[in-house]
Amino acid sequence: MMRNFRPDDTGRGHRDLTLGVLDQSPIRAGWSAGKSIAETVTLAWAAERLGYRRYWVAEHHSSEAFAGTAPEILAAHLAAVTSTMRIGTGGVMLNHYAPLKVAETFRVLEALHPGRIDLGIGRAPGGDGITACALGAGHAPLSPDRFPDQVAELLAFLRDEIPTGHRFRTVCAQPKGPTAPEPWLLGSSGHGAAQAARFGCSFSFAHFINPVNGPAAVEEYRRHFRPSVWLAAPRVSVCAFVLCADTEREARRLDLSRELWGLRIGQGGAGPFPSVEEAERLGIAEHVASTAAGPGARIVGAPEQVRERLVELASRYGVDELLILTVCFDPAARLRSYELLAECVMGRVAAS
Repeated sequence: MMRNFRPDDTGRGHRDLTLGVLDQSPIRAGWSAGKSIAETVTLAWAAERLGYRRYWVAEHHSSEAFAGTAPEILAAHLAAVTSTMRIGTGGVMLNHYAPLKVAETFRVLEALHPGRIDLGIGRAPGGDGITACALGAGHAPLSPDRFPDQVAELLAFLRDEIPTGHRFRTVCAQPKGPTAPEPWLLGSSGHGAAQAARFGCSFSFAHFINPVNGPAAVEEYRRHFRPSVWLAAPRVSVCAFVLCADTEREARRLDLSRELWGLRIGQGGAGPFPSVEEAERLGIAEHVASTAAGPGARIVGAPEQVRERLVELASRYGVDELLILTVCFDPAARLRSYELLAECVMGRVAAS
């Protein structure tokens, strides 16, 4: 299903395309992790003011680059300090946790903020193998084959509909209420798409991880979708890495920090996000110019360039919502990127 996106009546933005935020709470060189968490709160305030539809926080563990280890706690705080955006997780790595505990946590969030909570569920480890073992109190991580059973159990707890004969039939996830968190399955491959279709849940595809196979995975999701108590028809969002600045030159300069960090990760290194100055000193711009860029993995440029690519991306996937992941060294430049996107895609101008 393809959609045609059109400019609004002011000539700015596109009426049919809305944006959300995926925030990994990045840690920059010289920063504390606590400062990164504080920036997440500040950015959420700004995103609501700019008209973003939803704000999701990620889960990573034992990382020098990402501070968000407990997305359920961050989501609780963000929901308390905002009032209109949907708040959620992108996502909770269910393989580390008991489905009942996740259901209880998010039912509490739903009771506090009815109709505003998204529960994004993934199965990535969110860290290395030894960290996954530590999260499991020393036990080996659950096999990926167990993930569908965990999802089925979680969804049943969320709606208080444990099947007759199930070993947990007498267990309920409190607090019960008239509404439930909205479940989303996350994925960067056909596996996540298949599970979302099987359980009749919304599906969010991580284009920033896998920019090649996304449209095929989304098409499979739509083809095999089974209507459920959660959703009558397929619903998809796509998450893309975007960095927008007033000029293309400045956007590409800001992106050198992410380029250097990615290069170090690829070489087996680790650490927080380096400064643009360090990347320039090491000649990362020349390295980028001499290597073939990935196939659409990141969208970097001035507003008109970025808008054109986002509209094309949404059309290619047949979606009307994109989640935007932005990482750069300067927090002011990161905020500016989200402001420019709100204006050029949704026609929303930041208040002075």
